[in-house]
Amino acid sequence: MAHINEAPILHKGTAVNEDAADGITGRDIRLSAANLFIAFIALLIGGFAGLLQGLVRSGFFELPSWISYYALLTAHGVMFILVLSSFFSIGYLYAGTSRVLGGLANKTIAFGWTGFALMTTGTLIAAFLIVTGNANVLYTFYTPMQAHPWFYIGLALIVVGILLNCIGMFITYQSWRKRNPGKLTPLFAFFANAVFVLWVFASLFIAVFVIAMVIPWAFGWVATIDPMMGRTLFWAFGHTLVNIWMLTSISAWYVAMPKIIGGKVFSDSLARVAVVILVVANVPGGFHHQILDPGLSVNVKFLHVIQTFMIIFPSLMTAFAMLATMERTGRAKGVTSLLGWWKTLPWSDARFFALIVAMFAYIPAGLGGIINASNQINQVVHNSIWVTGHLHLTVGTTVILTFFGISYWLIPYLSGRKMTPTINRLAVAQTVIWASGMLLMSGAMHINGLLGSPRRTANTSYNGHSAAADWAMYETLMAMGGVILVVGIILLVYIWAQLAFFAPKGKTDFPIGEDYSPSDASPLFMDRWSVWVALATVSVAIAYIIPLIDFASGHNPGSPPFLMP
Repeated sequence: MAHINEAPILHKGTAVNEDAADGITGRDIRLSAANLFIAFIALLIGGFAGLLQGLVRSGFFELPSWISYYALLTAHGVMFILVLSSFFSIGYLYAGTSRVLGGLANKTIAFGWTGFALMTTGTLIAAFLIVTGNANVLYTFYTPMQAHPWFYIGLALIVVGILLNCIGMFITYQSWRKRNPGKLTPLFAFFANAVFVLWVFASLFIAVFVIAMVIPWAFGWVATIDPMMGRTLFWAFGHTLVNIWMLTSISAWYVAMPKIIGGKVFSDSLARVAVVILVVANVPGGFHHQILDPGLSVNVKFLHVIQTFMIIFPSLMTAFAMLATMERTGRAKGVTSLLGWWKTLPWSDARFFALIVAMFAYIPAGLGGIINASNQINQVVHNSIWVTGHLHLTVGTTVILTFFGISYWLIPYLSGRKMTPTINRLAVAQTVIWASGMLLMSGAMHINGLLGSPRRTANTSYNGHSAAADWAMYETLMAMGGVILVVGIILLVYIWAQLAFFAPKGKTDFPIGEDYSPSDASPLFMDRWSVWVALATVSVAIAYIIPLIDFASGHNPGSPPFLMP
């Protein structure tokens, strides 16, 4: 895989960008840094909202009358799942793409800043309405629960901003390909393009839901709304968003982690095949969130369970590739024993340590996903807090810890500073704190879910019923986990501030792993995204055409709005 100062920007007929030769240009830095800044603010707001939720639900704290538990629950979900993940992914992927392709195109910068402005404006509107109690509809904002109309306009602005960022990424990606005919796109850029392709699929579904259905209904222009149509369109977006996080995360596992441990990318072709499978098979997986919903036939649900399980294959491929990368690196250092390579890994390097802990969390998270997508078992856990525990293993542990690990090189890379040994030790400690808090919280949620404790509820005492008494201890453990996680957030913000403003000046590279062998490079047709997008469209059509036509036929009764306290 070519480094930025080797090939792409030196291609015949392309001017050499001297400013980019040692990193990325100042304008690219400013765009990525702005996105990361909003992501960090979302982490703080969402983290403290989550802490208050845990304290209220466990009975340790009573909220003042001016704010609702469900406002906190909505803020926690929107800030973490939508705002943090979107802004961080854009900042990271834009920076990495600039690194491997020799800078972002001028039009990309224009689209990026316009998208950033719309996303930030939308976030401010949505956050204001959540805090003022006018949008207590949770992250899923299921209809017929209704928020203030401008809450949905804020969400729409976020979606439009994301789509503009998608266009910006596609411009730089295609521009590089035109300047470099006959060359395979660097693996990181391939990952980045795949993430933005998935974002287009996800955004189109949610745009139809919010703009065409919810906003007219929220303003009172139409009297009723079809909840089943809304849930279906939402989960086509929501499940795709899950794999947007995961694809963003595993880009660091495949591309950056080998460089950090002193090795090379195990298999370029395996990585690209895994990416393509995720893109093609992803969107129909949204239906496994609706296994208990009425209005969907058993045959349709069975079809979508099968389509959901297709995503298992790239996950297993990733697990194999990561272990193979680490083992081959150890062998290259002279290790001959069966497991001796494990000792050669840089466990004291926070950049690696955060990634490997995230990978460990991915094992039970993936197993939980199989359970959630299995028709019979899903009936047991679907509306319990087990599902919340699973979400905290996936996005809260695997994805967020990977984002933390990325930030330990991305922030100093953008700020022109270096991580000191002291900051590195703090980052390792932060990883331990975060993983411990999530293990405690998520573990208690899983157990409580199996005992029947519901999700999305502020109070689970049920007037002292004996069945609810069994949940109390685990509610306490969940609250304790929340306290530990807030300590981790405070430490993390301190580390980020140090890396951005106070650490010693110096050069920090964006780690991009090299291939083991040029013969392993994927064939050029892997870069033909028209083929993969067409296959993904067919997959989506198989999954959604029949149910959506059935819903649109008017057989389902519409619902008037319900305003949430």
